[in-house]
Amino acid sequence: MSGPLEGVRVVELAGIGPGPYTCMLLADAGADVLRVDRATGTPPVATAGPHWDLLNRSRRSVAVNLKHPDGVALVLDLVAQADGLVEGWRPGVAERLGVGPEPCLARNPRLVYGRMTGWGQDGPLASTAGHDINYIALAGALWPIGRAGERPVPPLNLVGDFGGGGMLLAFGMCAALVEAQRSGRGQVVDAAMVDGAASLMTMTYAFRQLGLWTEGRGVNVLDSGAPYYEVYDTADGRWFAVGAIEPQFYAELLRVLGLDGEDLPAQNDREQWPAMKERFAAVFRTRTRDEWADAFAGTDACGAPVLSPWEAHTHPHNVQRGTFVEVEGVVQPGPVPRFSRTPAEVHRPPPVAGQDTDDALRAWGIDQERLGALRAAGAVD
Repeated sequence: MSGPLEGVRVVELAGIGPGPYTCMLLADAGADVLRVDRATGTPPVATAGPHWDLLNRSRRSVAVNLKHPDGVALVLDLVAQADGLVEGWRPGVAERLGVGPEPCLARNPRLVYGRMTGWGQDGPLASTAGHDINYIALAGALWPIGRAGERPVPPLNLVGDFGGGGMLLAFGMCAALVEAQRSGRGQVVDAAMVDGAASLMTMTYAFRQLGLWTEGRGVNVLDSGAPYYEVYDTADGRWFAVGAIEPQFYAELLRVLGLDGEDLPAQNDREQWPAMKERFAAVFRTRTRDEWADAFAGTDACGAPVLSPWEAHTHPHNVQRGTFVEVEGVVQPGPVPRFSRTPAEVHRPPPVAGQDTDDALRAWGIDQERLGALRAAGAVD
């Protein structure tokens, strides 16, 4: 392993979505993350290639039966050697299985115990089901996303699951690991997607306090209200995005569009924004997306072609920076952020659940005799 977290050990109690994303970030950055998948009673089936779930990359998988006392004892032994643990189950599930914060911190007082949920560990909704759309709705993050006169548009599951969830927990784990090095004491990190989504709205709250954001949807600078912060149709049925907020960038936008010689309203004359959007739209429809990309290239007009996820890896900027990487034939986003001295990397493709049980457990100090006993008892696959 290589990266700034080399030497850090984390036990991941397997879940879906934001928890695995947290562990992907930690593992890409060099942490030895051991993913504890659910045992099925049968050995894992070998596949022709890496597993499809890219969120599980850069780490090994063991299959453990947490409903068997020997399986619980095994996880607690792993916890004793770990710096951190990540779980993403509903509140109370880890406790019922015997791997909640109390027994884990009793075995390892320096442990950072990370918890990922939608609603948090307490509160009236803590025990209820939900998904990204529900968490960002309650956080006030869904309401402003959409066009004037239309219903809010879910921004995929980026704001709750991954921005407000996975990245929040990764930050929380790193912060608590640093503190544990100073104090010698671990703690519980309660990362809730509703909290994280609310935090992502901080700038919007600031704009409202300054009188720069009104309650209408699709009428503000950053929500498709402004003509200079919008996505426009192009002649080939594709799209081009502009974000020329600052006056000097707006002037450059007008120049590239060939409108700098016209008598136009002031940039932030909101009453004229609808008319200006129509004027910009008419101009953008005169060229293809890629023709506009060429026209904007090398300027400060803040324009970019709208690329699909399937073509973004081919853009020259992304190619030169290595924004995307190919691992065993699979193109995927590369590790982030960049480190000048201890670079992160994709250390291995995603494993099939339990494919590393023997090798990984031996690397974590479980000898062959005990491993055989665990398998005979049905505690591991």
